[in-house]
Amino acid sequence: MRVLGKLVCTQRVEGLGHMHLRILQNNKGKKLVAVDPVGAREGNWVFTTTGTAARFACPNNPDTITDLTIGGIIDFWDA
Repeated sequence: MRVLGKLVCTQRVEGLGHMHLRILQNNKGKKLVAVDPVGAREGNWVFTTTGTAARFACPNNPDTITDLTIGGIIDFWDA
């Protein structure tokens, strides 16, 4: 997926913590929101985890409420 930008939320449920949020776009053009523990920037290509794996990809708290987490930034991607 590709990072389109950041999403700022001033009010959050406690289980979401203070994780950064990123707007992503998948290969079909669909926009999604993911938590970002790795510090991805706009324009980065990233790989993501979903479901239970998304919670375990949050390093500080595997109880974080999420279904989509950025797991890493891809160094090279020939789009």
